[in-house]
Amino acid sequence: MASNPSARKPQLSFWQIWNMCFGFLGIQFGFALQNANVSRIFQTLGAEMDSLPGLWIAAPLTGLVVQPIIGYLSDRTWTGLGRRRPYFLVGAVLSSIALLFMPDSPTLWIAAGLLWVLDASINISMEPFRAFVGDQLPVSQRAKGYAMQSFFIGIGSVIASMLPWMLEKWGVANTADAGQVPDTVRYAFYAGAGVLLGAITWTVLRTREYPPDALHAYDEAAPLDRAPLQLARATRFGLLWLGIGALGLALVALQGLPRELYLLGALLAAYGIALLALNVVGPDNGFAQVMTDIYAMPTAMRRLAIVQFFSWFALFAMWIYTTAAVTSVYYGSTDTASAAYNTGANWVGVLFAAYNGFAALAAIAIPAMASRLGLRMSHLVNVSLGGLGLASLPFMPNEDWLLLSMAGVGFAWASILSLPYALLSDSVPARKMGVYMGIFNFFIVIPQLVAVATLGYLLKHLFADDPSKILVLGGASMVVAGLCVLRVPEPAAHAA
Repeated sequence: MASNPSARKPQLSFWQIWNMCFGFLGIQFGFALQNANVSRIFQTLGAEMDSLPGLWIAAPLTGLVVQPIIGYLSDRTWTGLGRRRPYFLVGAVLSSIALLFMPDSPTLWIAAGLLWVLDASINISMEPFRAFVGDQLPVSQRAKGYAMQSFFIGIGSVIASMLPWMLEKWGVANTADAGQVPDTVRYAFYAGAGVLLGAITWTVLRTREYPPDALHAYDEAAPLDRAPLQLARATRFGLLWLGIGALGLALVALQGLPRELYLLGALLAAYGIALLALNVVGPDNGFAQVMTDIYAMPTAMRRLAIVQFFSWFALFAMWIYTTAAVTSVYYGSTDTASAAYNTGANWVGVLFAAYNGFAALAAIAIPAMASRLGLRMSHLVNVSLGGLGLASLPFMPNEDWLLLSMAGVGFAWASILSLPYALLSDSVPARKMGVYMGIFNFFIVIPQLVAVATLGYLLKHLFADDPSKILVLGGASMVVAGLCVLRVPEPAAHAA
């Protein structure tokens, strides 16, 4: 059904927006437990510090595959539960199961496999949640909707990140035999399974969705501004990217570079192969349609890709190496069985809770900031504060001062989770909201894969095994992201 220019999507009340975003509390509860504790679990099970990025590879690779598929499918789904909500519920059930089993992993590789399952399952729920806001809200309310998601992300993350620390205060054992995950972490994961499932179920039961005809009638996006991908052009690009990827793989092999760098060459080659595959699948095939949508993505998305790359490279560096940096710099220990290391690791949980708490407060202020400064300038200010906060982590007088660093990171986190999506959603047609939100998440996943491929090498060969320098690099990357956002078109509804 064609859009009706005279039709305007109704504005939703505060409590309607609250209910549609509440499930994100559960999603982020699971993510926060993962981000704050998975490196700790890996190190407890015997992982060396420079191998941590490789073990984290499950998370970004899963998102790269799952999110566009789920987005494509959810655009074409309509059931008794609606368009997006069936995916919320399936992802919640699978995520809860993974959370229950991960802290009891008997070996390192089982833990890495469960991270893969957990991340895939969370992505099944999370990607449609992003499209859900675009579906339900008019352009003028989308910054508010994404900021509400950021608020729940902050609240969920505060509680989840602090759980091991709080459980220790309540008398739960925070140390265990070598190779065993402490009870503080295990019980936190068990609680997370229940919170994740409960919060998403609330949103599933307390919201409704527009039927497809109504949704398309409300479509406010301009037509896509790039011609569809033709087969001849796809073939040329495919051969080019395949050649570049193959050359990269050969250089890694011939120069004896770290095996993680094979990942970059393989990604480039895989993209080339995917373009070449368009010659053997029909134009109506789902794979062909997703590849065509990638090529025809709006200008705003192409420019936001660069912003997202530098933002998420910084965040992934923080999630992987903050525990190692804080425990070594401020607690003087790298021994995962020691009381000092585990005390420091719990403090990292508190720090992660702090930046999420600051993010929840920032999310309240972001709609007013965006109204006054515009989306782009607001994002520049917020991620610059985050870059300064992240870079300052190794240089504070003591571990208590790290809370100040986390204030800057919190403002950046709230902004990264809201304003790029508000900048994007105005340019995406309603009928493709899911698939384009999935494709947009490529630009979250790809920098994480680059981080996986390069951070271990940089740590060993450039930073002398000092993880705190990785955090400084992440801070610089976040400031670059802020500068790049100035190239993104400002939606008319939010222009300052």
